[in-house]
Amino acid sequence: MGNPDIKEMLTKYRNIAVVGLSPDPAKPSHGVAAYLKRSGFRIIPVNPACRQEILGERCYPSLAEIPGEVDIVDVFRRSEFLPEIAEEAIAKGAKVLWMQEGVVNEAAAAKAEAAGLDVVMDRCILKEHSRLSR
Repeated sequence: MGNPDIKEMLTKYRNIAVVGLSPDPAKPSHGVAAYLKRSGFRIIPVNPACRQEILGERCYPSLAEIPGEVDIVDVFRRSEFLPEIAEEAIAKGAKVLWMQEGVVNEAAAAKAEAAGLDVVMDRCILKEHSRLSR
């Protein structure tokens, strides 16, 4: 896999779909999304089970149902769900597929890269942004 420039990504792209964003403030996905929103990113919650807003933003059941552009697809789902999510990210025209810590799927990563997306795997977007913002 390539070695994408994370600092450039997090400077250039502002619309982040957070797949698997939980409405529960105790969950890591909620804390990461809240941090991203406070840091000036537009977060778009994606959770098929959620029928309410999360962090004041409308929640969508899938990437396909989000109106407008998505730059980064930040994934908080188990690794076995990645092939389908990668397909949705490609179809949506996302620029980056970001798999959070513990989320690894080489086949999905290769498919996304082959379609022209930058891929970050097994890394926390909050930790990377925080580290690069110092």
